[in-house]
Amino acid sequence: MQPKSTELDLAHTRRLAPTQETYNELQMAYDHFNARLFEGQLPSCLITLQREKRTFGYFSAARFASVDGSTTDEIAMNPTYFAVVPIIETLQTQVHEMTHLWQHHFGKPGRGRYHNEEWARKMESIGLMPSSTGQPGGARTGDCMADYAVEGGRFLAACQDLLTAKFKFSWYDRFPSADHVLAGQASMANHIRGIEGTKPPMASIPALAEAVKPTGLAMAAITGEHGALTAPANKSNRVKYSCIGCQDAISVWGKPGLKLICGSCLQGFSPTGAGAAHS
Repeated sequence: MQPKSTELDLAHTRRLAPTQETYNELQMAYDHFNARLFEGQLPSCLITLQREKRTFGYFSAARFASVDGSTTDEIAMNPTYFAVVPIIETLQTQVHEMTHLWQHHFGKPGRGRYHNEEWARKMESIGLMPSSTGQPGGARTGDCMADYAVEGGRFLAACQDLLTAKFKFSWYDRFPSADHVLAGQASMANHIRGIEGTKPPMASIPALAEAVKPTGLAMAAITGEHGALTAPANKSNRVKYSCIGCQDAISVWGKPGLKLICGSCLQGFSPTGAGAAHS
């Protein structure tokens, strides 16, 4: 006679495997935003998790082939950011790449990695403002681009519907770097009021705050009361700025608040940790 299962055993049995859970959530978000922002016209794609340095995510057209010879596009998401950036920022990444997918099938993409005017207009139409810095005032087009949510726009309305329906990400990378933490602090999503998902999960979920161990800085330097993320003190009053456009990672040091332009690529510089972009 087999022993009775405990409630914990039953709960463990009912829970999906981490792979299924993670990809079901990413697919749920894709389907939701496809319906709400793209009128359901986007074809299916293969969503992957990829750790690309200084990149929140990327789109690759017809990257995968099946045994029958058909192809599908790839949208890659960088899980290293999931715990330390607001959920809205992670969903922005997915929609940013969905806009590339839309342009590949229904528009005219720019050459290489270039985010052109057509792409920028589409982003604005769905409530995301293109910005080379991820902040107001950045360039609308370029090779390496970030974005921020427009308050009162379609993206945030779709986000609110999704997040109030108890949507969540269940699994998070435990070892983000200090730069990833700083990128989360620089996100414009931190300043949005009145909707869910504006705080990094590590700052709002106590159990996650205990489990995640950022590397590169001592925990005491970046976590405050109740796991709230705080920037380490800058005793030298100098900031490291990195070019957001050059692949050679050109960096300079200077006082806080500088607005710099790279002489090689004519893109802006951003404080280290805030310079991650989408491809």
